[in-house]
Amino acid sequence: MLTVNIHEAKTHLSQLLEKVSAGAEIVIAKAGKPLARLVRIAPRRGKRKLGALAGRFTVPADFDAPLPDDVLKTFEDRR
Repeated sequence: MLTVNIHEAKTHLSQLLEKVSAGAEIVIAKAGKPLARLVRIAPRRGKRKLGALAGRFTVPADFDAPLPDDVLKTFEDRR
């Protein structure tokens, strides 16, 4: 991992970005202390397909029914 100071990063930004695009990680430091890290952004995956999980699970008919009192006590901290 390459470490550069802020001045060097400003002066050679395009060269540093080329290294990052090739997979390098670069730390930018201020007064010798790490401040930020330049890393390559992961490429986006393809678009998500609507309905990809269709048929894999079913929503119960009572999904939105009121919870039993003992369960409500747990969430509401009623004693």
